[in-house]
Amino acid sequence: MAKCANIVVLVMATLILVGEMHFISAQKCGCPEQECCSKWGYCGTTQSYCGVGCQQGPCTVPSGSSPTPFGSIEYTITKAFFDRIKAGIPASCKGKNFYTYEGFISAARARMFSGFGTTGSLTVQKRELAAFFANVAHETGSMCYIEEIVKRTYCQPSTQYPCAPGKQYYGRGPLQLTWNYNYGAAGQFLGLPLLRNPDLVAQKSDVAFKTSLWFWMRNSNCHRAMTSPGGSGFAGTIRAINGGECGGGNPAAVNNRVNLYKKFCGWLQVTTGSNLSC
Repeated sequence: MAKCANIVVLVMATLILVGEMHFISAQKCGCPEQECCSKWGYCGTTQSYCGVGCQQGPCTVPSGSSPTPFGSIEYTITKAFFDRIKAGIPASCKGKNFYTYEGFISAARARMFSGFGTTGSLTVQKRELAAFFANVAHETGSMCYIEEIVKRTYCQPSTQYPCAPGKQYYGRGPLQLTWNYNYGAAGQFLGLPLLRNPDLVAQKSDVAFKTSLWFWMRNSNCHRAMTSPGGSGFAGTIRAINGGECGGGNPAAVNNRVNLYKKFCGWLQVTTGSNLSC
């Protein structure tokens, strides 16, 4: 009698499992914006939902791809995250197709920018990347603009980085590289003739991102502000990029940068830390 009971229980358990598998496979994605649709069709925010097999949402591993190494740029900034920044801008924006995920990843992986977005704990990494893209989104209208709207020559006399005849050094790229001395120094570091041909920054996505990473990592304290113990935090990145906005210079611009940073931290599921506004 006991054997028969065990068989009945086993058959019932098998039927329930099959039924659950059929139910799971029949689910459809319809998750809130901040949640991932798992490979089984359920909504959630943990790695079980957003990791391998994730179908929609802020996936840490795109569907159909191999697992992304923990702590890599691609682990934190997925194509879904990148495209989400541009999602609300019109198709007429020049930056819509110019700023590509591949261009960003190519620049970020360059050995010359070692440590960008990969320094410290995962919390620190996420905060730095949220800070970078918050400033990028502010400077470019969520990656709509490749070049500054109001163009000026921005030429300062310099023996080291003299302005080329007829060239203008107005803002170009994700962090709007400006002034001849910045084009000259960035070009020298990257091995590109940016003084002679500043338009290169607006012609190739990876070059554009490399000039911004040069500024972030090499020509300012942005990286240190976000990664050093006791660093100046997001406020420090605003001061480095456009200190004229601070101290009441342009509170609306500061607030926009801060709000973007908070939003992107939310997307990456990380706290903002302190020292947000300058």
